[in-house]
Amino acid sequence: MSEVHPDWLSEHQLQRLKEMLVVVDEDDKVLGEDTKRNCHLNKNIEKRLLHRAFSVVLFNTEKKVLIQTRSDIKLTFPGHFSDSCCSHPLYNPAELEEKDALGVKRAVLRRLQAELGIPQEQLSTEDIVFMTRYHYKAKSDQIWGEHEICYLLLVKKNVTIHPDPGEVDSCCYLAQEELEELLEKAARGEARVTPWLRIIAERFLYKWWPHLDEVTQFVELHKIHRV
Repeated sequence: MSEVHPDWLSEHQLQRLKEMLVVVDEDDKVLGEDTKRNCHLNKNIEKRLLHRAFSVVLFNTEKKVLIQTRSDIKLTFPGHFSDSCCSHPLYNPAELEEKDALGVKRAVLRRLQAELGIPQEQLSTEDIVFMTRYHYKAKSDQIWGEHEICYLLLVKKNVTIHPDPGEVDSCCYLAQEELEELLEKAARGEARVTPWLRIIAERFLYKWWPHLDEVTQFVELHKIHRV
């Protein structure tokens, strides 16, 4: 296995390793930029390289959350069940804008369109609620991993989904009981879930779910959960 050319990645995913991500400190202050490749190498993570990311939980009007299975050609945690969409804002002026987390919300729209095929006219930044942030670290394998200040955002809307098979193997909407069952299966070794899906569900979603109509009461704009 090569650090430079992971042999399971598609050409598109290899090209995405050149994207410039936002490097931050533990308080989410911008320090600079680095490539997606460098940000996900465990040898750099061990030196405390930390970048900005986001996770989206997308609910339909039946109050079910969209869960995806990551493509087998993703860099980290391929083939794992995960949240609705997760990715990174890029180091450019539009996605660096911090007022009302607008830069991250623009990145969310970009990736929801690219990854899930949601038509541009169906979502705007006004549909995206910035809930909180969490800081976590996880190894995918001996070479690649995650170390992120992750913005957690919530969307409540019925949308049309046409997933990109290079990003998403499959997706489905789950009720809370069904997500709990999935995580229990994963705990028994019967399913694979990303570490951040478990963090999101157990630390946040289970508390928010009964109150989705008044979910803004749980907004924490200035808090970073250390998990």
